[in-house]
Amino acid sequence: MNMKDFDHFQKMLQDELDVLLAKAGIAVVELIGSVYTNEADPLDRATEEEARNNQLRFRGRESRLITKIKKRLQAIDEGTYGICEGCEEPIAMARLKARPVTSYCIDCKTKQETLERVTGS
Repeated sequence: MNMKDFDHFQKMLQDELDVLLAKAGIAVVELIGSVYTNEADPLDRATEEEARNNQLRFRGRESRLITKIKKRLQAIDEGTYGICEGCEEPIAMARLKARPVTSYCIDCKTKQETLERVTGS
């Protein structure tokens, strides 16, 4: 991978991180505001609670993605971006373009997912 590729992925990841962090700030304000609603109707309260739970679950996924992006940006800074954490071989450029936050080549990721299915973890 050359410097131009590193710069491309760094910009792409940083832009995505900026968007996610902005969304997270808005979500916190929305969640805090929704805590103080007090619906009288039990069905309305249940609907409101379900919506809040869905939003929290979605924000949890975004939080994990933020963590992955930060790790990949650190890997760029260290010069290890694009190197598989499993076999330490270069990750295919097509895979990086499809999934810039990946830290595993397709073979190692496939093995990891198969192991997870077998062990249930």
